[in-house]
Amino acid sequence: MDKYLDYIMQQAKELLDIDSPSGFTEEVSNYLMNEFKNLGYESQKTVKGGVMAQIPGKQKDDAIMLDAHVDTLGGMVAEIKSNGRLKITAIGGLNANNVETEICKIYTKFDGVYEGTCQLINASTHVNGEYNNIKRTFDTVEIVLDEKTSSKEDTKKLGITNGDYVCFSPATRVTKSGYIKSRFLDDKLSAAILLGYAKYLKEENIKPQRTVFQHFTVFEEVGHGASASVPENVKEILSVDMGCVGEGLECTEHEVSICVKDSGGPYHYDIVKALIEAAKKANIGYAADVYPFYASDVDATLKAGFDFKHGLIGPGVYASHGYERSHMDGVENTLKLLIEYLR
Repeated sequence: MDKYLDYIMQQAKELLDIDSPSGFTEEVSNYLMNEFKNLGYESQKTVKGGVMAQIPGKQKDDAIMLDAHVDTLGGMVAEIKSNGRLKITAIGGLNANNVETEICKIYTKFDGVYEGTCQLINASTHVNGEYNNIKRTFDTVEIVLDEKTSSKEDTKKLGITNGDYVCFSPATRVTKSGYIKSRFLDDKLSAAILLGYAKYLKEENIKPQRTVFQHFTVFEEVGHGASASVPENVKEILSVDMGCVGEGLECTEHEVSICVKDSGGPYHYDIVKALIEAAKKANIGYAADVYPFYASDVDATLKAGFDFKHGLIGPGVYASHGYERSHMDGVENTLKLLIEYLR
């Protein structure tokens, strides 16, 4: 098992290092396509830019699809201000409190990449006496470019325009005690787990009972990632996303979380029950929880009108949509649950 966990962490670091806010995901999709080729699987891009890989099973008419998303939160230039600094609009649930003082990259459409920092407007505490009282929103923070620019015209000369993507550093670290700290563990950690599961099946020469599709979506953070591209023979979808950790929930970073209900309603009772049974059978550390403010890829698929059973699992992740934290235990338990449930 250790070699698959090592592979998962390698892939997680590679995926996290690729900037990919919703709508700006070509590089990460190309990376996945190449990795599936290395693993010996066929994959293809969906029209929306996601990646679909197929792992043939013993039977073809009762397939399962595993969803993970590789799009992340981010920003977009909404205005070049008169002082040459940038006002941004959030992509997905990015929170200004979580990116203040963080470094970022600005990807222009035609003129390269620039670096900057997200700062409170008038950010010097020795100058701004109201520093502590100002609510952090995307109206009160700005991107300060690391270029000599002091006017709107100066910044435009760099090739920066409205609609350019602003991508924040993941700042990934793995501690000796096994904790994984990074932005965008939601959901690149689970995407890496799916790659690890595919590698496990290939190297252990295991053919699953059902055909398994792995669908890596690229618009989950804005609500329509898995609203299309469902193969005809799929009867069940299991979203593999971050598991919630917080007050009132049982899950920690060490368990695989089995979601019983989120803001979209309850997950299919048969699937929830079968996942818990599989976890108990294999002595896997798990927690079953209700997520109060959450929606997954599988919610989008259901709302698009598809007819199937659905579930949601993932490694416990603390401080979601901020500087997130998980643990190798949660990764291992998620991989083991996939193996047991799809055995």
